[in-house]
Amino acid sequence: MPERPLRLATLGLPSQFLAAGERNEMTRPTYQVTELLGDGIGEELSRAIHRLAEALPVTLEFHPVDLRLESRRANQKTIYDQAVEAVTASRVALKYPTTTAEESPNAILRRRLDLSVIHRPVYTIPGVPTNFRRELDLDIVRIATGGTYDDPGRMIGDDGAVSLRIVERRPVTEAARYAFNLARKTGKRVTSSSKYTIQKATDGLFERVTTEVARSFPEVAHTTELFDALLGKVITAPERFQIVLVLNEYGDFLSDMACGLAGSLGIGASANLGFDPAAVVRVALFDAAHGTAPDIAGKNLANPTAIFLALSLLLYQIGEIRLGRTVKTATLDLLREGVRTRDLGGKESTESFTDAVAAEVARRLASATDTRQIKESIADPR
Repeated sequence: MPERPLRLATLGLPSQFLAAGERNEMTRPTYQVTELLGDGIGEELSRAIHRLAEALPVTLEFHPVDLRLESRRANQKTIYDQAVEAVTASRVALKYPTTTAEESPNAILRRRLDLSVIHRPVYTIPGVPTNFRRELDLDIVRIATGGTYDDPGRMIGDDGAVSLRIVERRPVTEAARYAFNLARKTGKRVTSSSKYTIQKATDGLFERVTTEVARSFPEVAHTTELFDALLGKVITAPERFQIVLVLNEYGDFLSDMACGLAGSLGIGASANLGFDPAAVVRVALFDAAHGTAPDIAGKNLANPTAIFLALSLLLYQIGEIRLGRTVKTATLDLLREGVRTRDLGGKESTESFTDAVAAEVARRLASATDTRQIKESIADPR
């Protein structure tokens, strides 16, 4: 057996004597990520994610679970058992688009993992045509259970119908804690929105619980807004809103309206969240909003923007705020500069756009590190 190379660290030498590659290898944090493989362009998106991950100063160890249609048909319930076990172990997962045939993988995973809150960022995407001329940058935090969606309703005779509207303290607490934690991490403010003046019991409970949670985050600005007024104000003054916390139906309406203003329902990303009894995030699944695009699969034409934005959300969740912000801003700034795939009027392929984003992320991170080291050397000239 060849002799194992001697690492300088074993000699007790200070870190500044280590080669850069040696130091990075030894100090970079490692995170476990479940990778839920998908159909159509899923394979190309996975390659793009791995390429971008190589540009980060952390190690993302991906653990793949095959959720492609042929795998689901061959393994049926077993493959979902594997997915749930893997996501529960890693606590974070990146999911690629899957075909809905005999069943909806998204619906099954939401139910099996008890994903009760959806975080949907919606912002202006450079290159996406839109009639809305204002800059949009919203984080919509939606309680994904309850409301009227949990009760299909029933007829009362031939001429009437009724359905129950359900609002529960636990999911409201979970969503509110997530929204305020997000605000604390990002320096943003929270707006809770409902029809509490009319729906005094259900929406009133929502606002009371939100206010209770807000007391634990005194540094976070919190305001309330009637939901119908909010819809109008997002259009006339979108800069007033940053993180918006809403009940199930309201979140559905607001997300679609905001995506329509941004110009696309499918180019964004979302986080689906499950919580422990203390209302702390237990598992988080991140995905792109678009579908499998089988017509361009394997042609190097897929636009990886949405899955890059999903990776950005994942980095935020694991505490790598600077990296998450860099991935997001680098991707959007390149789009703004005209570096785009063909679906957005550009000339880039999946691979060339990915390479451009990876290079820009690496450049920005290196520049930030150099700046920090210069400031430290000025502060401590030793």
